[in-house]
Amino acid sequence: MDIDDILASVDHQAVPQETRDLQELTRAWVTERSAPELLPWPKPLMDRVLKRIQKQTIPWELKSNLQIELVEDQTGNPDPKANFRLIIIQTELERFKYLVRSFLRARIAKIDAHTLHYLSSPSLNDLLCPSELHYARTHTALLHDHYHSSFLSQFPASLRKMDDKAGGNNMVEGPDADKAVFVRCLRDVEEIIEVPGTDIRLEMRRGEIVVVRWSAIREAVGRGDCELI
Repeated sequence: MDIDDILASVDHQAVPQETRDLQELTRAWVTERSAPELLPWPKPLMDRVLKRIQKQTIPWELKSNLQIELVEDQTGNPDPKANFRLIIIQTELERFKYLVRSFLRARIAKIDAHTLHYLSSPSLNDLLCPSELHYARTHTALLHDHYHSSFLSQFPASLRKMDDKAGGNNMVEGPDADKAVFVRCLRDVEEIIEVPGTDIRLEMRRGEIVVVRWSAIREAVGRGDCELI
């Protein structure tokens, strides 16, 4: 039995919820930044994290003042830095906020790059949270108005569409699903991973790290068998 087996045998419920959320948020952040496509919005995780950040942030000034006054009464030291516990809490809060901001920026960058693609079908709409969906629709409307006032109004009505698929040419560009990604296998994958368009077949075993097309490993990552690094 190696260290990975020992760690895997630890009761998952013994780990505090806040620690599990931080681990899940970090993994979601890395995966979102590495995947070429927009991944499903992790609603339960983000609801818990955002609620925790809001709970810590809104009354923070009041909490800080009360804690500082307590320190002053006990030690006579008016320096806020004397309260080490406050510093630790604030540092942990900033770590959560950084991960959330970076995670959202990665998703917004993908939406900006392929807005029409993610608005093209209900199944793709479901990948976005309500705020992202509103942003994408507003972004598209503003862009269309800008193009229309700049040059589209000079074209015939049949040529003004931004999502035209006439003549077999699709104007809506999607993300590159064949982009190479680095993948770590978290547990043995029973089925053979086949790379589309090639004769490559992979047998993924726990702990292995490979470089493979995203289209080939997408389902395994979605099941939690593998993670992007």
